[in-house]
Amino acid sequence: MGDADLNKDRLELALEAAGLDLWENDLITGEVTLKASKTFVELGFSEEEIASDLQGIYGLFHPDDLDKVKKAVDDHLSGRTPQYRCEFRLRSKGGEWVWYANYGRIMDGKSSTPGKRLIGVTFNIDDRKRREDEIEQINRQLTEQNALLQQLNAALALLAANDSLTGLSNRRTLMELGLNECRRAQRFGHPLSVLVVDIDLFKAVNDGWGHLAGDRVICAVAQACRARTRQGVDTVARYGGEEFVLVLPETDTPDALRLAESLRGAVAALQVVVNGTGGTACVTVSIGVATLRQGGDRSFEDLVNQADKALYQAKETGRNNVQCCAAH
Repeated sequence: MGDADLNKDRLELALEAAGLDLWENDLITGEVTLKASKTFVELGFSEEEIASDLQGIYGLFHPDDLDKVKKAVDDHLSGRTPQYRCEFRLRSKGGEWVWYANYGRIMDGKSSTPGKRLIGVTFNIDDRKRREDEIEQINRQLTEQNALLQQLNAALALLAANDSLTGLSNRRTLMELGLNECRRAQRFGHPLSVLVVDIDLFKAVNDGWGHLAGDRVICAVAQACRARTRQGVDTVARYGGEEFVLVLPETDTPDALRLAESLRGAVAALQVVVNGTGGTACVTVSIGVATLRQGGDRSFEDLVNQADKALYQAKETGRNNVQCCAAH
């Protein structure tokens, strides 16, 4: 055995051990001068079926990969890349798509016919690509799950901070926000007013129309409260049952009374549809007002209690009216 044959055997052994399939193309004539036989046998083709020209080989490439392969060859031919590298899918005889990679180089760039001999190796990367696809799918699912989890957390935070029926702040949120507003009013010497609003004779609505009708009345009054306050400045909360609390920063007693009267009149004018047959209910509210004046040192809880006392005065006076209690 001569040295050439020995070197050839060694090369074939090294290529086989590395899982590489050697090929050579004549880019001028388009002839495949050395076929990647092992690759095509692996794809299920017989020796007779293996393409002998580039166009025949290109017919096996996935349509989405063909332009990418041709561009990689062109980039190397034009000198934009030092080697030809590309990953692509080939169609097996059975119709499945299998991932492969090419690595090659022009061997006669300085000859009289540069670009004639493109020599390279092909190797199977299907397992790696499938693992990458699985990982990408897992990451995509994790991203979707994280987004869903964030939405759920936001929804839970909203439920924890707001009343589920009206969407207003709940009692816990009211006390937190009210405490902060009270401290701010005391620090900067601003007035702070609180309104406690209660639906008059609400039990009669529930008894006469049912609890679903009662819920509709509560929502209508809540909307009336919301419509007369400053978004992002005032706080409107459902304090419990048919009772609401409005916190009005930098609002003195006259302004608070004007808002309370406006709210009382708006609720008295409501005709709330309470059933599917068009039945309506009319309700009124009693409102208690308390104001922390400039320099006052009462706590927010004390301020709410003062407004609550004023509310009971309104109830005792005959309902559907506003009473005020100044807090110092």
